[in-house]
Amino acid sequence: MLHARTTAAAKRAALRQRLASGELLRYPGAFNPLSAKLIQDKGFDGVYISGAVLSADLGLPDIGLTTLTEVAGRSQQIARVTDLPALVDADTGFGEPMNVARTVQALEDAGVAGLHIEDQVNPKRCGHLDGKQVVDTGTALKRIRAAVDARRDPDLLIMARTDIRGVDGLAVAVDRAKALVDAGADAIFPEAMRDLAEFEAVRTAVDVPVLANMTEFGKSELFTTTQLADVGINIVIYPVSLLRLAMGAAERGLDTLVEAGTLAPVVDQMQHRARLYELLDYESYNHFDTAIFTYVPEPAARP
Repeated sequence: MLHARTTAAAKRAALRQRLASGELLRYPGAFNPLSAKLIQDKGFDGVYISGAVLSADLGLPDIGLTTLTEVAGRSQQIARVTDLPALVDADTGFGEPMNVARTVQALEDAGVAGLHIEDQVNPKRCGHLDGKQVVDTGTALKRIRAAVDARRDPDLLIMARTDIRGVDGLAVAVDRAKALVDAGADAIFPEAMRDLAEFEAVRTAVDVPVLANMTEFGKSELFTTTQLADVGINIVIYPVSLLRLAMGAAERGLDTLVEAGTLAPVVDQMQHRARLYELLDYESYNHFDTAIFTYVPEPAARP
């Protein structure tokens, strides 16, 4: 009730333990706290907090317009309600190395289990768009060193994302991934890989966990979990998928309302009130009201 029972430190330790197992961990993107509760209820391994989703939720394109305050606030809201580890997109760290350090500590305070910092020029753009620019290797390494140095909980996962594949090719991306690991990155996120062979090349080149981004309408094919596991990928994210599904359903529902004048034809497609209450754990709140909050006043004492 109110907050998940698992502490942030325990979630971070659990993420480290699961990554050490070599299993493929599945992290759907939560677009709000309620969807994070649904992800946990369905048995997934973790929750991803996407910068693109946060931007879209605010009615903004994913071009670096969001702030650390907004990202940390949404991360705290989502991490609060789930026992699963949360991994958050920290973009470029919101500035120079000192800003990166502040970003890491603010997100650590928000309760996330891990975060990734990328090597795009600030302000960045969506990793699956053309025309990206990346910083030089020295700047990319400074960001990761600053992030690693700033964390207070050694279990907080610092992941390095590199977007250089779309700029300079796979060989350069592999070299940068190696350099980022040498700088202290706990895991690597190679963005916009073209095929399984490219994922496998990165996986072979580094001795830390590797993440695959299975975003729809992007540069990468939508590989199955079996395919990704077979080439040694450790985490797969579906960053915008739930938002796209929800917005698609919302748009179809509004079209029905315009055309039919009622939502009766699509009521069977809606989440039932009983299921919503189940996810919100209404029963625990009722127990609180019954056992703690409400009371029967004792009769007044006789004078």
